[in-house]
Parts: sequence; structure tokens; C-alpha cells
Amino acid sequence: MKPCSKNRKLLAWLALGNLDDKQATTLREHVTTCKGCRRYLAEIANVTGTLNAAEMKADIVATASFHRRVVAAIKAEEPRRVQPSIGEFFRGTLLDWRVAVPTLGGIAVVLMVGFFLVFRQGPEVPPPVHSTHRGLEHNVDADFRPTIANYEMVANQSLEKLDQVLSEQGNRRLPPAPIYTASSFVTADVSN
Repeated sequence: MKPCSKNRKLLAWLALGNLDDKQATTLREHVTTCKGCRRYLAEIANVTGTLNAAEMKADIVATASFHRRVVAAIKAEEPRRVQPSIGEFFRGTLLDWRVAVPTLGGIAVVLMVGFFLVFRQGPEVPPPVHSTHRGLEHNVDADFRPTIANYEMVANQSLEKLDQVLSEQGNRRLPPAPIYTASSFVTADVSN
């Protein structure tokens, strides 16, 4: 576990004994509940204890080249984050059920929608009605069926034509509608 990023520097100062009492008390309370910070404090305390136990001789002075070599050696030993290969990425993420299940579900939905869009049986569309056009005039043939598609076709030509078609259809003589009575529906004799 990693320590809290805001507490790293404070934990190092706590291990060195460089915090005031209030900060040290607050940080120690946090360390009792946070496992990452507790482990980090133990590691830092171990390092500072080892360094304090070593005898420091005043006459030894490190040169600049020694310092550069030590820093280079430390950087060389730090683990480097390696970018995963494409195969490792797919094995690591797509084989995880939390990623695989929604992904497969989404693919299934897309395939079903595509299947229904390609193979659906739509309503039977009547063949287009051909009418006689003479310039801008519109004559309604006898086979002009009053459907929304036909009205849209005429309206797209012009609104005057649509008005003319509607007027012609409204003025046509329709055959009389049959009159139904209750007695015409009775088929059996109800006399008992």
C-alpha cells in the first residue's frame, strides 16, 4: 500500500523528529488508521535510525562526482514502469468480467439492432401513382389513392396542386353508404 501523497513529507519529518507537537499528534492519529502511512513511517524510521547509528566522521567529504554516481546508481535501481504490450492489455482488461460483460452486452445489442434494421419486414408500400402532368396543371387519375404519401408527393410539387387535388376529391360523388339497422343483424328467430 502507498502512503497518502499529502503525508509523505510530513512522515519523513516525523521520523526525523522535526515536527511540532500538534502536527506530530495529528499525524500519529492518522498513522493508526492508515496502513500505507504506517508502513511508510516504519520504513523511514528504519532508514533514519540506521543513518543516526552510523558514525559520522567530520573529516570525510564527498566529492561532486561521488554524489553524481550515487544519484545515477539510485535512479538505475528504481523500477521503471513498462508499458504493457497489446496482448497483455487485452488479457488484463478484456478478461476482467467487469469489462467483458458490458462490452459483450453492447456488441450483442448493436448486432440485434443491425439485424432488425437489415432484415425487417416493413409495411407494404403501394406503387407510386402516376398522374398526367401538363405543365403546372395536375389532373387526378381515377387510381389516385388518398394516402399520406400521395398527398405529400403532390404537396411537394406545390400547395396549389394539393388544394386542387383535395377540392376534386371532395367534389366527387361517393356511392351511398349502406344503412345498417339492428334488425338487419339478427339472423336467428328468437321466438320461444
